[in-house]
Amino acid sequence: MKISGFTIVRNATKLYYPAKESILSILPLVDELIVALGKGDEDDTSEELIRSIGSPKIKIVDTIWDIEKYKGGTELARQTDIAKKHCTGDWLFYIQSDELIHEQDHKVILENCQKYLSKTEVDGFLFKYLHFWGDYQHIQDSHTWYRKEIRIVSNHPNIHSWRDAQSFRRIPEFDGENFMQTEGTSKLNVVEIKAKVYHYGWVRPPEFLSSKVKAFKETKYGKKHVSDIVNKGLISDYYDYGNIKSLTVYKGTHPKLMDTWLEKMNWKDQLRFSGPHTINKLPDKHNKLKYRIISFIEKYILFGMRLGEFKNYNIIKM
Repeated sequence: MKISGFTIVRNATKLYYPAKESILSILPLVDELIVALGKGDEDDTSEELIRSIGSPKIKIVDTIWDIEKYKGGTELARQTDIAKKHCTGDWLFYIQSDELIHEQDHKVILENCQKYLSKTEVDGFLFKYLHFWGDYQHIQDSHTWYRKEIRIVSNHPNIHSWRDAQSFRRIPEFDGENFMQTEGTSKLNVVEIKAKVYHYGWVRPPEFLSSKVKAFKETKYGKKHVSDIVNKGLISDYYDYGNIKSLTVYKGTHPKLMDTWLEKMNWKDQLRFSGPHTINKLPDKHNKLKYRIISFIEKYILFGMRLGEFKNYNIIKM
């Protein structure tokens, strides 16, 4: 059995992505790890960061991003597909630069990869998600945040990254451009395993989060759109995490690779535990009244059951 890891990286250091730790968190599980390294800004040191790992497993593929052509976040999917095409394993383990796998889950992941290696009806594996918000003790589990997602897929040419690279889909005769398409495509048949993805994309100093939000909106709407909303004062240099008092408190452990990141957290006094839900002029989706109401119903009346939850996968029992 051979397992390939793959990821995409661009401007990781300047946007406070734990890209090195992300790669290291799956490196013991894979035989090779493909990094689609996008050309970043002049002050981007992502390549030096990756090369500092010093592993012969790592293979860097240099790429150029085209966010004007591939909008709606689909440039992220295109970059993911570029990395995937260089993988040679039986199973392909995708990890994003703000995601880590806990070392305590390594065993169960390898066991399932081996168990289902010859089962052609299994397209991949589904992981549970922990979305940390503001700090390392609070998680987002409202209606607008996905609870599970595919992170390991079989090495089949018809399986492609989809939409904004959150998930994967089977797309026969793919043209390499329309990453949003649903017609003629199908969901993957996956096995849910007892492993988690630790998502740290929304844990960083407020000024770094503001830069990240601008960069993310560029991938979805283009540079002009972001320039316009910045000029209108809709995104400030200081991002407000909102009132986090009602968020779910996380009481578990973090991957050991994140120890130094936890230690250098120095913005605790900038988090709010009172006041309005948000003071951002462009509120986060989960802070909009409609979704606050839906989340309240799901959490306190339906005891965690989701209403119309988006699931881009078919869970199979074997």
